[in-house]
Amino acid sequence: MGRNGGDNRQSGTAAGMIAAQLPDAEWQQAAGLKKVLALLADAYGGPRYVGGAVRDTLLGLPVSDVDIATALLPETVMDRLEAGGVKAVPTGLDHGTITAVVDGKNYEITTLRRDVSTDGRRATVAFATDWREDAARRDFTINALYADPQTREVFDYFGGLRDLENGCVRFIGDATQRIAEDFLRILRYFRFLARFGSGPVDADAIHACAQGAHGLTALSRERIAQELARLLSLKNPAASVGLMIENAIFAPFLPELCSDAHDRLQRLVEREQLLNQSLPLPSRLLSILVTDAVAVDKVAARLKLSNKLRENLANRLNAGMPTEGNIRAIAYRFDNDTARDVAMLFADDNALPQCLARLDNWDSPIMHIKGGDLIKMGLPAGPLVAKTLQELEANWVAEDFPVSDRQSELALQLVEAAMSAAKKA
Repeated sequence: MGRNGGDNRQSGTAAGMIAAQLPDAEWQQAAGLKKVLALLADAYGGPRYVGGAVRDTLLGLPVSDVDIATALLPETVMDRLEAGGVKAVPTGLDHGTITAVVDGKNYEITTLRRDVSTDGRRATVAFATDWREDAARRDFTINALYADPQTREVFDYFGGLRDLENGCVRFIGDATQRIAEDFLRILRYFRFLARFGSGPVDADAIHACAQGAHGLTALSRERIAQELARLLSLKNPAASVGLMIENAIFAPFLPELCSDAHDRLQRLVEREQLLNQSLPLPSRLLSILVTDAVAVDKVAARLKLSNKLRENLANRLNAGMPTEGNIRAIAYRFDNDTARDVAMLFADDNALPQCLARLDNWDSPIMHIKGGDLIKMGLPAGPLVAKTLQELEANWVAEDFPVSDRQSELALQLVEAAMSAAKKA
């Protein structure tokens, strides 16, 4: 792959590209990170932090992943890390990405790049030494921010700092072209809009997403599922989901969307905020889908969701309509989390607080009566024992799980009834 010269550090300074300073944050003090940075010093002003770590630190948000950009070739990065005693994993060598593993933490290091060709799913890249050229191939202005680890100077080539301040999510360059390079950027746009979009929505971006939505059919179902999960797991994705519905973004991959998806999701989010609940992905996803177990299972199969998630979706749909009277029975049949989610999704406003209260600090009880106990009470061994146990459990659940003495009373009543019926027969 080719290289091209030209560092924008000096010209950038003159043009005012160093527009801010990265605040000091705890993640920057990690000894392993400092070791990696020291091993990657180059003649082009690098290495630099890039992307989410810079963006989120500027916003005062916690940072979980630290990405590093460098002008060094991937092979050189590998050699330097290994020579310095740092484990180097070639996680994306063709695209210039090496993962440094030190002190139990991963740091993704990527060589500066420029796109040679794209097909809407993947790009062929050439390595470069021009920071602005690398920034130009990134998706949104707020993700194309770099910072010098030593001086904490921030490099902003496309107005990302201004957009961050104004709560504007904006593509770098022509939105239609950026989407054509990778159609997943449509879903990423709405996810970032849900997380950072507190200001005016960029009309050009919305139009480009709507025009390019057909391209989502070219993506793998796994990539779509992953991005959809990230969107729906945000604190309040309802506005973004509403815009997606208005612009037919879901149509190519989620025809099972319910007609009032936005309203149902918004209602669920409001309930979460009001009652201090935080619901997992299955409930968020169910809030936007038709309430039909067969249709939802088709969605799970199409998006290749995990077996666990598929089971969770089915359980929440098969639990029945929650009420104050049956919510513990739902928890007993499934588990407390399922019962809570079912209440949050489907209980009416008056019943919801009582449903949640009945689940608070409640542990699913155990029925102590066993088959042997029924035989001791006089029931003959055989199929009748299993049948009577099932009836006993149903009665016990219907009476809201009474304690041992009442269990024995219920069991004795059923045994006597069974014996009486057997004599009459």
